[in-house]
Amino acid sequence: MSTSSPDIRLAQQPEADALLSRSPLAALVGMLLDQQVPMEWAFSGPYTIATRMGGEDLDAHAIAAHDPEEFAALLSAKPAVHRYPGSMARRVQQLCRYLVDEYDGDAEAVWRDATGGKELLARLEDLPGFGRQKAQIFLALLGKQYGVRPKGWREAAGPYGEAGSFRSAADITGPETLAKVRAYKQEAKRAAKAAKETESK
Repeated sequence: MSTSSPDIRLAQQPEADALLSRSPLAALVGMLLDQQVPMEWAFSGPYTIATRMGGEDLDAHAIAAHDPEEFAALLSAKPAVHRYPGSMARRVQQLCRYLVDEYDGDAEAVWRDATGGKELLARLEDLPGFGRQKAQIFLALLGKQYGVRPKGWREAAGPYGEAGSFRSAADITGPETLAKVRAYKQEAKRAAKAAKETESK
């Protein structure tokens, strides 16, 4: 993904992390799956999908062309790739179809020639299943761990781009940082809940 050959530890599982380190599409799919499940479960998903499709990497063309029912069954087989394997199967296929249509199936092309952080953020927000927050987290992940740093990337990533923060998947480099990010998210949830309760009084 970059000349620095990143050592990704998001899945906390050697084979799955090795795939995330070398495969731009795996990184995008992992980010897509990262909702309503633990982060390491989400980022293990690309490796599980690749294995079940009989390959060592994900192929956007192959996933896009796959029979939707068969692909959903592939994600649903135990252990399931996600808590909601059916809806996530649709989302993964939508993402891959978009990459095929817009980038000839080359996931890395989404960021390879981006001239600035704002442009890259806009490209990420255009991806199916990527809202602003997910796009900013992935942009921060690209900058912090994959060496993809167009001008203004930290600013475009918002708070997720801050150096030394422990807010998201972008900051996870092993079990210790995973624990810090998890603690941050739990505290943010508690604060949001408390604020809601104060408002309702």
